[in-house]
Amino acid sequence: MQQILIPTKRAELLHDKKLLGAAQKRLSCKMEIRNGNELVIEGDALNEYNARVVMQAFARGFELDIACKLLSDDYFFESVDMKELFKNEGQIKRIKARVIGSDGKTKNYVQQVSGAQVAIYGDTVSFIGSVEEIKIARAAMDILLEGGTHSKAYAVMEKAKRKMRGA
Repeated sequence: MQQILIPTKRAELLHDKKLLGAAQKRLSCKMEIRNGNELVIEGDALNEYNARVVMQAFARGFELDIACKLLSDDYFFESVDMKELFKNEGQIKRIKARVIGSDGKTKNYVQQVSGAQVAIYGDTVSFIGSVEEIKIARAAMDILLEGGTHSKAYAVMEKAKRKMRGA
């Protein structure tokens, strides 16, 4: 049995029996929400492990279909906790706005160029993709998190993408 805490708003989505049922079927595990935000996963060891990885990605803001890509050996998950980088909520809020961009343009462009999926949820920026896709997306996001310009972040990301294609 595995137990993970997930944000209450994400747990509320799992109260929809249709979504929880789809997750249980796809992950071959029995899952239950307890105490509002505690997800209990039961199944064989490998399925429990896989379900935990997928549901942690779901908890960080990814849709279930995207999180389920982690069931493939070709996809990986990485997350940056902005609370570790910035001390106050005002800074985190400002940086989140930069990372998302107006109308989501920055996030969408990073996804388009890198091929990685990006989720900004709570105080985290998370990635799902191949090792190379995450490396490209992370390079751009790191520049933005460090206060660099969008044009510099895009240039670094585009250069890394061209280099990857040429290799």
